[in-house]
Amino acid sequence: MIIYNLFPLLAGPFAQWAEHFQRAAAMGFDWMFVNPIQYPGYSGSLYSISDYFRYNPLVLDSTDATSQEEQVRRMVARAHEHGLKMMIDLVINHCAFDAPLTREHPEWFKHEHGRLVHPSCKHDDQTVVWGDLVQFDHRHSRDREGLYRYCLRLVEHLLELGFDGFRCDAAYQVPADFWRRFIGEVKSRRRDIVFIAETLGCTADQTQQTARAGFDYIFNSAKWWDFNEPWLIEQYQLTREISPSIAFAESHDTERLADELDGNVAGLKQRYLFAALFSAGVLMPVGFEFGFRKRLHVVHSRPSDWETTDLDLRPFITAVNRIKRQYPLFQEECPTSVLPYHNPNILLLWKASTRGPFELLLIMNKDIYSHQEFATDHFRHFVQAGAPLRDVSPEYRLEYIPEPFYYALRPGQGIVLVTTRNGGLL
Repeated sequence: MIIYNLFPLLAGPFAQWAEHFQRAAAMGFDWMFVNPIQYPGYSGSLYSISDYFRYNPLVLDSTDATSQEEQVRRMVARAHEHGLKMMIDLVINHCAFDAPLTREHPEWFKHEHGRLVHPSCKHDDQTVVWGDLVQFDHRHSRDREGLYRYCLRLVEHLLELGFDGFRCDAAYQVPADFWRRFIGEVKSRRRDIVFIAETLGCTADQTQQTARAGFDYIFNSAKWWDFNEPWLIEQYQLTREISPSIAFAESHDTERLADELDGNVAGLKQRYLFAALFSAGVLMPVGFEFGFRKRLHVVHSRPSDWETTDLDLRPFITAVNRIKRQYPLFQEECPTSVLPYHNPNILLLWKASTRGPFELLLIMNKDIYSHQEFATDHFRHFVQAGAPLRDVSPEYRLEYIPEPFYYALRPGQGIVLVTTRNGGLL
């Protein structure tokens, strides 16, 4: 899955989305993910949904006489016309505190001391409480079946509008047995529907339990890796045989990478290349291709926040996405290792396909400010195959790879070498 995240509040009304679909498709993305477009509660947050069967006025055309559902259906159809499958957030772990459901079905929600429970989390030793949200009680509700059927009706409604998949918000907060039954029932009718679990912020055990509940993909934490510590590879090995994963260089929940790196283009390219090649799937939010710096906001973002920059990463992103589509090695979770090298500023990442004879050696400059040298007398020190290596890098591609080999990598540059274990064609 090569996913472009179109943020509804930045994109504006559906009538303006066609240009984004066209741009994403031209870069080689095959999925379009949109955050919640349903009617929000008092706070206005996309993730504080008040009515699951009405839609946010900020994405609708007030002059369009057709129904809200028909406007959504047309928007999805336009994405399909550009060869993009459509995914939407499925937010069934909580809803808006002022949602009609809290009065119509109070038994569906968690209560403490007679009051509805607001979700919370620990951040820097402080408890953060989301007062605009209340938690569904999928585990202990007196009417678990009623809540389950409501969620199923919601998904059936979205499928009828044309959606092809769901990113399940904070999926680990919903019991695994719910997901197992839910995903199984939906897929019994539509085998092609994709479910992705948002698992960021949960423990390794929670991630494993959630992944085993029938999800097609989970998200990984590659964005926060420093290219040195072992934790990312360890986490990857824990789940790679359970569920494929999706990496990203930034998301709607993070700061903009261009802002974090103060506009360093080498760093932006480095991080997208690594995310795309590390795991089976990759996600990129709208604006990354232009080096946007203003963080996406679930309440305050608007089309007027669209930034004018002098940066255009579209050719590079297109080349990376082409590599990912071309080689099955980059579409699966497979044995992955970081190989030792005497220059600590060089990352050597090795991967071997379990579906075919392919091997990858990624030689990447961790340093996004300076050149770094890589040299070897023979690549057999790093790859098992005896076949010649082919450079499939998105830029500065080498037509010939001599041995002994020496190269001064540009800041942040990655050399992507692919070979086969049986000497077959690449």
